[in-house]
Amino acid sequence: MNENVLNKLKILAESAKYDVSCSSSGTVRSNKAGMLGNTVGGWGICHSFAEDGRCISLLKVMLTNYCIYDCAYCINRRSNDLPRATLSVSELVDLTMEFYRRNYIEGLFLSSGVVRNPDYTMERLVRVAKDLRTIHRFNGYIHLKSIPGASRELVNEAGLYADRLSVNVEIPKEENLRLLAPEKDHESVFAPMRYIQQGVLESAEERRKYRYAPRFAPAGQSTQMIVGATAETDKDILFLSSALYQRPTMRRVYYSGYISVNTYDKRLPALKQPPLVRENRLYQADWLLRFYQFKVDEIVDDTFPDLDLEIDPKLSWALRHPEQFPVDVNKADYEMILRVPGIGVKSARLIVASRRFSKLGFYQLKKIGVVMKKAQYFITCSELPVRTVNEMTPQRVRNLLVQKPRKKYDDRQLILDFGDGENDSVYIR
Repeated sequence: MNENVLNKLKILAESAKYDVSCSSSGTVRSNKAGMLGNTVGGWGICHSFAEDGRCISLLKVMLTNYCIYDCAYCINRRSNDLPRATLSVSELVDLTMEFYRRNYIEGLFLSSGVVRNPDYTMERLVRVAKDLRTIHRFNGYIHLKSIPGASRELVNEAGLYADRLSVNVEIPKEENLRLLAPEKDHESVFAPMRYIQQGVLESAEERRKYRYAPRFAPAGQSTQMIVGATAETDKDILFLSSALYQRPTMRRVYYSGYISVNTYDKRLPALKQPPLVRENRLYQADWLLRFYQFKVDEIVDDTFPDLDLEIDPKLSWALRHPEQFPVDVNKADYEMILRVPGIGVKSARLIVASRRFSKLGFYQLKKIGVVMKKAQYFITCSELPVRTVNEMTPQRVRNLLVQKPRKKYDDRQLILDFGDGENDSVYIR
């Protein structure tokens, strides 16, 4: 392999590592005769994670780390003195195919700094995806970052070749975005989001009429917000996330704890390390919005605008609303059972299905997968050995459930989860 290309790859892979919205899930491409690769396997290709929790199954790289913008929070900002590199379209296509044949990767996550103008950069990104699909017959996963401000025509063409498109919001509030990135605005982000949404919906309608009509970004779109670079509360962030999820094609909102890469810029906070605990609490709250039927104002409000860093958002809500408990697991409806700390989606469904045959007690719930350490304070059933939250006090229950480590741990080593006994939580090991 060309040494010059590998040197470029080293620079551009390092520059791409701060973008966390690199999920490889959400689509299925079955193997086809004459094509190379597939993404069969449930929700997408297989993927693994690095020690810091980042997805590494894709070739995660930038086309170039040159950029005309000077965003305060970005390592690749125009004013930074760092090694720069640019891969040509053919170099990146050959690199992807070579890595795929060696079984290093199963797909491509491609982003780029903005050179010349958004349309020029977007056109080069589209050419990479187009060449992979049409010339090399590559059938693996492709995730493209759509450039804010790119034209509708280029976004529409990108959707024909990419599995997922994404545009990063970056800063939740417009005024704070203008403070840190004066050359950007939210409209340049939301416009491509609308183009992607319209393309997906039009493609779905077309495929209902014509079975073999081309698919448009079948894995939908995602976005990313930086947490901790500006003064937004968790309430501000989650309200924007909730609004984005109202769009039928928005699959994921990613949260990236601000990493202090430009310490010389006085507009930015001086953080010793990224707010990783806060980042994980936001992911947990996001999960409540998407799968647990919570509303934003139930998780955060004017009285509690920020998430509790000591306990997960579901437990925090339960302790603030003791009047809702205890819940009788043998009689309550699915929606209320789902709100009990320690009971996840799978467990709630199993409870509803199992109680038709017999009454459930402590040991049956434990077998189902309920984390009784938490749930026991918020439910009633036969043979429950402890008092509920109303017989005690919310503060007393909180004291019992808040983990007090015997020795001091680095925040980056914490394991944060809902305690629901299911793989629906966000971990940092």
